Amino acid sequence: MTARIRTDLDAIPAYVPGRNFPGAIKLASNETTQGPLPSVQAKILEAAAGVNRYPDILATELVAALASELKVAPENVAAGNGSVALCQEVVQITCGPGDEVVFAWRSFEAYPIITRVAGATPVQVPLDANHVHDLDAMLAAITDRTRVVFVCNPNNPSGTVVRRSKLEHFLDAVPAHVLVVLDEAYFEYARENPEGDYTDGVELARGRRNVLVLRTFSKAYGLAGLRVGYAVGDPSIITALGKVRIAFAVNSIAQQAALASLASKDELLARTDALVAERERVRNALIGYGYDVAHSDANFVFLPLGDRSGAFAEGSAEAGILLRAYGNDGVRITIGDPHENDAFLNYAATAAL
Repeated sequence: MTARIRTDLDAIPAYVPGRNFPGAIKLASNETTQGPLPSVQAKILEAAAGVNRYPDILATELVAALASELKVAPENVAAGNGSVALCQEVVQITCGPGDEVVFAWRSFEAYPIITRVAGATPVQVPLDANHVHDLDAMLAAITDRTRVVFVCNPNNPSGTVVRRSKLEHFLDAVPAHVLVVLDEAYFEYARENPEGDYTDGVELARGRRNVLVLRTFSKAYGLAGLRVGYAVGDPSIITALGKVRIAFAVNSIAQQAALASLASKDELLARTDALVAERERVRNALIGYGYDVAHSDANFVFLPLGDRSGAFAEGSAEAGILLRAYGNDGVRITIGDPHENDAFLNYAATAAL
């Protein structure tokens, strides 16, 4: 006889990472192509010498540095094992069996998984015709059983953003007892739009006790392999997150690397300007080939190819370029180095014929 395992887990899909094989151009996982700065690498090596000791369980120094950078109190900040772990903690502190979690679809693939693991019910609200969160529909989907609403902004995988004015209206309309999570993993790649309607979740969260902002060091800061993210919100939420977090979740190397990255923030974020320029080049080329490509404020673009999605991604893999297909919804392409993007565009031009 084997150990009894929850039978409901059979219906929960596992998270599927981006594919990889030797020699492939990997444009599937939204990673940065540049490694940590030399100063960050030095801190990583220095911290490695002390891994015989447990890390600071509260990540005190990192939390203080983030609080100073964001102009909030330390009790408004928590560090976690990547922003995805913080997403899971959010559901753990708010939901039980029968409770509901509302999010757009498609959006981050982890949302329905972590919801079901908690025994809660995922409520998926389709993106609008422009592949943007339909906030009116999301508001209408809130019931007396709703505990959390995730707003991935910029959205993964569409890359689209909800502008500040619309998001403010939405936040004001959501019942005060429902937690709204602004998942801003790609925040650093967003740019001011012509109307000046730029969305900064931390600013929107000020004075709103039911709004939590998640960000990460995995993307623009280039620390995906070390798994460190952070949450910004009301102290009561931050305290609750700490109660369900696995002890010593953020390792000592990750803490020191994040601190060093913050100290070199200007240099690291300057890298995003080059990526944004490449993103626009790739998008414009794809539009020229006849593809429908929504404006992206992330480090990727999305092709809503419908039932062509799987074949398009498979054909790309055969050409040595790995992309991320999302069922019959579309294909996400991470922006890589210029020569990698050129290789993809060569394939896309052929596939468009």
